[in-house]
Amino acid sequence: MGLKARRAVLIRITGLVQGVGFRPFIHRIARRSGVRGYVKNLGGSEVEVWAEGADGAVRRFLELLEHERPPPAELDEVNVIEVEPRGYREFRILRSGRQVTRRSQIPPDIGVCEHCLREVLDPSSRWYRYAFNSCAWCGPRFSMMYSTPYDRENTAMRAFPLCDECRREYSDPDNLRRFHAQGISCPRCGPKLWLLDGRGREIACEDPIREAARLVDEGFIVAVKGVGGFHIAALASDDDVVAELRRRKHRPQKPFAIMALDLEVVGRIARPCEKHVELLCSPQRPIVLVPKREEAPVSELVAPGLAEIGVMLPYTPLHYLLLMETRDKFLIMTSGNRRGLPICTGVEALEELKGIADYFLLHNREIVNRVDDSVVRLTDGIPQLLRRARGYAPRWIRVPFKLEREVIALGAHLSNAGAVAFEDRVIPTQYVGDMDCLENVEFLLSALKFLEECYKLSAKAIASDAHPGYVTTRLAASKASQLGVPHIRVQHHHAHIVSAMASVGIQADEEVLGVAIDGAGYGADGKIWGGEVMVASYTGYERVGHLEYIPLPGGDRATIYPARIVAATLSLELGPEHALKICEKLGLHHSLPGGRAELALAARSAPSAPQASSVGRFLDAASAILGICRERTYEGEPAMKLEAAARGGGLVGGLKLEVEDGRVVVREYLLRLAEAVDEHSVKDLAYTTQVRLGEALGLLAREALGDAHMPVVVSGGAAVNDYIIKGLKKTVGKLLLPRGIPPGDGGIAVGQAVVAGLSFFE
Repeated sequence: MGLKARRAVLIRITGLVQGVGFRPFIHRIARRSGVRGYVKNLGGSEVEVWAEGADGAVRRFLELLEHERPPPAELDEVNVIEVEPRGYREFRILRSGRQVTRRSQIPPDIGVCEHCLREVLDPSSRWYRYAFNSCAWCGPRFSMMYSTPYDRENTAMRAFPLCDECRREYSDPDNLRRFHAQGISCPRCGPKLWLLDGRGREIACEDPIREAARLVDEGFIVAVKGVGGFHIAALASDDDVVAELRRRKHRPQKPFAIMALDLEVVGRIARPCEKHVELLCSPQRPIVLVPKREEAPVSELVAPGLAEIGVMLPYTPLHYLLLMETRDKFLIMTSGNRRGLPICTGVEALEELKGIADYFLLHNREIVNRVDDSVVRLTDGIPQLLRRARGYAPRWIRVPFKLEREVIALGAHLSNAGAVAFEDRVIPTQYVGDMDCLENVEFLLSALKFLEECYKLSAKAIASDAHPGYVTTRLAASKASQLGVPHIRVQHHHAHIVSAMASVGIQADEEVLGVAIDGAGYGADGKIWGGEVMVASYTGYERVGHLEYIPLPGGDRATIYPARIVAATLSLELGPEHALKICEKLGLHHSLPGGRAELALAARSAPSAPQASSVGRFLDAASAILGICRERTYEGEPAMKLEAAARGGGLVGGLKLEVEDGRVVVREYLLRLAEAVDEHSVKDLAYTTQVRLGEALGLLAREALGDAHMPVVVSGGAAVNDYIIKGLKKTVGKLLLPRGIPPGDGGIAVGQAVVAGLSFFE
């Protein structure tokens, strides 16, 4: 057939198309349809295809491209251009190019597929008990990438040249899962495992995984190097082991995650619904918060005071083999780090985890990009990300408009993540953590740098929170000065609402009624906000309602010991003496290091104390009054335990939060709650407090809406609370919650990036 009888198309494809077996798939459908040409990866994580042949063959190829794809692949854009045929004689997978024609998605890590796991468990397979088995459809991706495009030479697997047998499979077009799969290996050519004791001496053993499992069963604590960092593995069924792990990690109350071998084991310790199961089995394999069974063989010390436990399934053969060898078939599998520091990834673990881990199960594949486990819960039956990391990062958020400029956003302060933005895409970094230690700040900057370099970003604005004291605000100012671009400071709660708006596809010219509920954010009046109702667009907002301000005597100390908030709030209502009598009757002085003297000081300093309209601080105070949690040892603890205590509760008649002059009246409510403690059950009072708060915020929203019709968007760390959302829905009807990003500060950089990307400035 002459060139004139041929048709040719040049196709550029973006989406999740690198690291998912997409080039081998293109090669297969090219052979099936009879076209010739090539497919190759490009430097922006996109794929380029040249297909030529008879018109019918090209049409068949395009039909197959539209209707078929590898399991993990996702297509965002397929751009087809008619071109002149070149006379190719075959269809080939070409060496990747470095040029960027269109920017596409960097592949996240993908949980082990059923096919690879079956090979690992099959005694006749050459991958039998091989901890690093993977294929085109599963395995590490982002965590082992140095750069784009996704080729073996740009990943940590370049240290492991393929053996002859793996090379044959890699080169075989008929091998569905291993043809041109970049991360494959086998026991002959892949990474190796070994076991060390706490002093760094190698333990002589035939099978390091079996030996590690035996040690865990004996009550030892083992650090396990995984995909994106280290885990600490320990028995979850033994009170003494869990108590010792808490002592070593200086983690008195914060819940530990559990990894369970399979769904049958999950069912022994928790009560998952269909949506929980779907999340547990998804390629992302996150930690999922699931109601725990009352009779579960899990120590109460794993998640003290909470109604749910965080459970995940094994996402690598290594984890599966380890759990398979243990007696319980489930273990604590918590992040391998010292409190407040990033998760360990390499040899530093031997020093950092000394005194925490008794033994270390190690391998020699480098972890290039640190990435912790993601955490998901259901709120009103809708999945909500609490921590966006492995499996989700660094996927992008598509917005329904084009940004005016490329942006780098540094996020806020607690549970932080950054973001970059260009065109109609925002890419959050993986979860980083709190910004009060240098190591996390360095982690944030390196995570942003990776995205900047992969996407060849040319930032024309730097965005941050408006809080003048945040490290990220100062970093943003410095970076903006270095680049000679504007530094855009975005009000905290406006950024929360914009993040949610962008994630659910609100158009650029739309306004919403935003309800932002969290612990703290710097307000435009210099006070602490956190219970806000605002009419918001992408570039501005008007505050139309909020929680009544309550005092925080001692500032941050009041957030640790919420009895101080109670004493000061009641003092404003009743005067110090009467307030102290009620507080002492509740036993609040016992929760303060300074006892009665500290309680009295808090009560008397109420008029001059910092003020907050914060939902988080209101919930902390209610939790303290009800005796549920009177000392915060981790972020959100009193509110989380208040939500757990409300399970099975009902409304207490006559106990309501009033709305006056655009404010939810919380001070009077806390007084009435304190008076009701002897008359009603804790679970009913906890339930009533949270549902009534949602109803009151809904009334504020309804008043602000009037006759107007606009979407109601809810965001902020407290937006995951089932009972608050229930109360809000009761009064305003349909709500929009964030999709694909955390409602808390882990998603706030998305909003900052969009505000800066759309705002007008000279």
